[in-house]
Amino acid sequence: MNLAALTEAAEAEGLALRGAFNLEPAERVGPLASALSVTLFGFVGGRQWPAFAASAEAADGLPHPLDRWSRRLLTALAAPYGATALFPSDGPPYMPFQRWAQRAEPVAPSPLGLLIHPRYGLWHSYRGALAFAQALELGAREEMASPCESCEGRPCLSACPVGAFTSEGYDVDACAVWVGSAAGRLCAETGCLARHACPVGRSFAYGPEQAAFYMREFVAARATDAPK
Repeated sequence: MNLAALTEAAEAEGLALRGAFNLEPAERVGPLASALSVTLFGFVGGRQWPAFAASAEAADGLPHPLDRWSRRLLTALAAPYGATALFPSDGPPYMPFQRWAQRAEPVAPSPLGLLIHPRYGLWHSYRGALAFAQALELGAREEMASPCESCEGRPCLSACPVGAFTSEGYDVDACAVWVGSAAGRLCAETGCLARHACPVGRSFAYGPEQAAFYMREFVAARATDAPK
């Protein structure tokens, strides 16, 4: 299986190949029973956003457009290789995408709970994975220290208007209520202010359209999950 060809095919559709790793024998269970290698795909900054924004899913008004778009693309990408497409929303049980990401490329948990990349900062995401029955020939994983280790003051922790990020964790309900209110308009239109406070990868920050989309989806998801 040619990783270069897979990278090119993914980029042509609007997804970035985010890394790959080979599975340990104990991991080969369930949907991974016949798999030997996993590749991850997603977004890096705003580079892939126009492909989704121009898609039928983005315009049809139905729920979860980005998830549906990602599923369509990766399912089609999997077919010629006989691979299995996997997604963060599949479950329970859910695939350990955050742990996979840390094996595939030099990302690490940030104080906000998001994975931080030394180049892209907090401005990246994982949309899905392909599991292959053949082992991929992979070079050594790029090793880079987490920028959070040398960050002075950790401005991300003090930038949230409602203090949703603390040493106790992330108060997701307080965040959602704020973003959905008139007072939270800046967060809703430009994206999480705590995320913007991180000095790493600022050139990859999402544009207004992309940021506003994510915030709308976040608020809508919390409303759906709220007790009736």
